[in-house]
Amino acid sequence: MGAAFLLVAVAGFAWLIVGFNRLVRLKNQVENGWRQIDVQLKRRHDLIPGLVDAVRGALEFEQDTLEKVAAARNTAVAARGMAATADAENALTQALRQLAAVVEAYPELRGTQNVLQLQEELTTTENQIGFARQHYNDVTMRFNTQQEVFPSNIIARFFGFAPADLFSATIEDRTVPSVQLSLRPES
Repeated sequence: MGAAFLLVAVAGFAWLIVGFNRLVRLKNQVENGWRQIDVQLKRRHDLIPGLVDAVRGALEFEQDTLEKVAAARNTAVAARGMAATADAENALTQALRQLAAVVEAYPELRGTQNVLQLQEELTTTENQIGFARQHYNDVTMRFNTQQEVFPSNIIARFFGFAPADLFSATIEDRTVPSVQLSLRPES
C-alpha cells in the first residue's frame, strides 16, 4: 500500500514538473518572439529618419506627410508594453504607407538611388516584421492553448501563468490609405 502511494506521488510530482517546464518553455518562446519583433521594429525606426531626410527636399510642399511619419516614429520608439507598442506601430505603418504613396506619385523621387535603397530596406524590414509577428502569434497560440487544455490548465492556474496577447490587424491595416497630394508650384 505504501509503495503504491509513493509511486502515485512520484508520478504526480513528475507530471507537475513536466507540465510546468512545458509552460515555462512556451512562455520563454513567446518572450523571445516578442524580442524578435522588437529587433525588427528598432531596425525600422532607424531607417525612417534616413528616408524622411532623403525625400524632404523634394517634398517641401508635403511637409504634413513627413511630420506625420516623424511623429508616428517618435511615438513608436517611446511606446512601452506590447499593447501600446502594437498601437503605435500600427499608426507608424499607416504613416509609412502614406509616405510610400506620396513617393510613388513623384517620378523624380522614385528614380533617386538613395530613396530606392531606403525603400527597399524598409520593405525588407516590413517583411521581417511580418514574419516575426507570425512567429510570435504561432508560439503565443501554443502557449495559450497549453494553458487551456486539461490537465495543464491546472498547473497554469496553480502557478499563475497568464495568456499572452496576439498581434492582430487593425481596421486601419485592412484599408488602403488615401493620400491627398498638394499640387507642385509652377516654376
